[in-house]
Amino acid sequence: MCRSIKTLRPPFAEDVTDQDVRAAALQYVRKISGFRAPASHNAEAFDRAVEEIARSTAALLDSLEVRGRRAS
Repeated sequence: MCRSIKTLRPPFAEDVTDQDVRAAALQYVRKISGFRAPASHNAEAFDRAVEEIARSTAALLDSLEVRGRRAS
């Protein structure tokens, strides 16, 4: 687990997929929990955290306004 979470907004990333957002959320949860893969009794909490963070991340990216960028 040594790869970094990448910036997911323009101009650093142009075409961010749901998979990109989920991968970043998974890396975050792994980092803060200290688990690469949780034990079965923690799996539900782990997976729920990944999904909640992915949703929050997507909402953040959708609401950011990057100055100097023209709308597509």
